[in-house]
Amino acid sequence: MKLGVNTLIWTARFEASHTELFPEIAAHGFDGVEVARFDFEDFPAATVRSRAADAGLELILCSAFTGDLSLAGDNPGKAKDFLKQACDAAVAIGAKTLVGPFCTPVGYLPGRRRTAEEWKQVVAGLSEIAPHFEAANIRMAIEPLNRFETYFLNTAADSHELVGQVGSSHVGVLFDSFHANIEEKRIGDAAAMLGDKLFHVHTCENDRGAPGSGHVDWDRLFAGLGEAAYDGWCVIESFGFNIKEIAAAACIWRDLAPSPADIAWEGAKYLRRKLG
Repeated sequence: MKLGVNTLIWTARFEASHTELFPEIAAHGFDGVEVARFDFEDFPAATVRSRAADAGLELILCSAFTGDLSLAGDNPGKAKDFLKQACDAAVAIGAKTLVGPFCTPVGYLPGRRRTAEEWKQVVAGLSEIAPHFEAANIRMAIEPLNRFETYFLNTAADSHELVGQVGSSHVGVLFDSFHANIEEKRIGDAAAMLGDKLFHVHTCENDRGAPGSGHVDWDRLFAGLGEAAYDGWCVIESFGFNIKEIAAAACIWRDLAPSPADIAWEGAKYLRRKLG
């Protein structure tokens, strides 16, 4: 497996100046960087791509539906246009995968379960956009979130069903240990059942801290990934708890480590030991 880190540890909006992080990230043993952007206006794709290459790092692109972006809402066309932009941005930086929650907006909680009609609408929207990803040879990994961040997609089983109904070789699932620790009965079994639908993995502790510092069952998780024959990215995804908008969005009201970067550096040491 390859080890990556998400840039939300350092910034809410990745810019050209943040590429200065790349040499330090590489020096701490990471194979790649998951670049997080939630809009693509003035996205410095060429700079990001060249400086990652200079540092010997591969790239993944991370985004999400925010605001009124929703495949289950009144204007799914806007969400589909956003996914096309994100796919094209992934191509521009040389990434092979776009990851994130791409059904309904993060944080949207209508106080009810999803409806069958909403499910059909999301399947239809993803099915319509899938050929764009296939033509670009970009894989989209859709992330289920915990019940406090979305009402629409919470479990590995539902995610497996969703991408199965879409039926594209380029649409799969992102498995996140933080969300799974809340929603799954057995975290390793949930990862294992995804099989070849598992496109990407986020590694984070139960409190969003460094992997290995909490109570996530990492041994069983890695065993489950082995059962799924997964050999892709394990990305540390946490958040800059001293950045106001990130702390508010992720509901982090305390320090999770001496500094946000320590989550990445200490987590990398732990995951490298687990990965051998």
